[in-house]
Amino acid sequence: MEFVKIAIRRRINELFNDYERGERPALRRADALFPTDSVAWRVNGDIVTMMIGGVSGLLLQMLHPAVLAGVWDHSDFRADMHGRLRRTAKFIAVTTYDHAAAGNAAIDKVRRIHDKLAGTLPDGTAYRVSDPALLAWVHVTETISFLDSWVRYAEPTMSAADQDAYLAEMARIGRALGADPVPTNRADAEALIQSMRPQLKADARTVEVAALVMRQKVGGVFEDISADLIMQAGADLLPDWAREMHGLPKASPVAKAGARTMQRTLDWTYTGSPNRQVWPPEVLVWPTGAPR
Repeated sequence: MEFVKIAIRRRINELFNDYERGERPALRRADALFPTDSVAWRVNGDIVTMMIGGVSGLLLQMLHPAVLAGVWDHSDFRADMHGRLRRTAKFIAVTTYDHAAAGNAAIDKVRRIHDKLAGTLPDGTAYRVSDPALLAWVHVTETISFLDSWVRYAEPTMSAADQDAYLAEMARIGRALGADPVPTNRADAEALIQSMRPQLKADARTVEVAALVMRQKVGGVFEDISADLIMQAGADLLPDWAREMHGLPKASPVAKAGARTMQRTLDWTYTGSPNRQVWPPEVLVWPTGAPR
């Protein structure tokens, strides 16, 4: 069955990396920003739960008018929503697993982009993408969504201490991006989300962007069925009040079972993969034969 694993891994690598631009899957390196025994290493390497969490986090983020405006005004989301999701996944992989220089470079690149972006909301309010409070909203919604997806589909018995540790570890990335405040435990993360609820809204633009997220197609029958399961599971992961604001239904038991099966299947698929080996600091390039 090894050839089946390799074929699936190669297809996933193609979906998440632009090989024409020289991108390659991030190796797990001993000299990464996070230590190899970190909770971030455990959580951030699972493709299915990270994609489900990424969808949920994006849907939650866009309920903030300024975040939505940033997407609306400064991205090509209509033509390349898949690319946006892929870039987020790439950023998490590089800052978690690649060597520290690559992780810091990725953070610096995002900060430079954010520093250039600003605009005006439909009601005339000015916004800056680099606003620390706005970045805090993006950070907390993304990280808690990744965590909730992991707990639901991969580790239901994850301890409260490990959940707090994950948020504390990921706070390092949030602070480096300029977010403030940055919660370091679950209670503070949930409190921050609740405190932002009066600022959230859903309008015609929210509906349009959310619809583009939920209709993602990546090519191929199997891939599109998998993407649909991920989108349904991502919407289902939202807090009830957020899902109701979007007008999205809860996922069916069949869809949630399908997402869980997909998670277990890909976990099996990556067993023995070079992607899950820890490479020594002297390995600075993609090893021959590794992209499998």
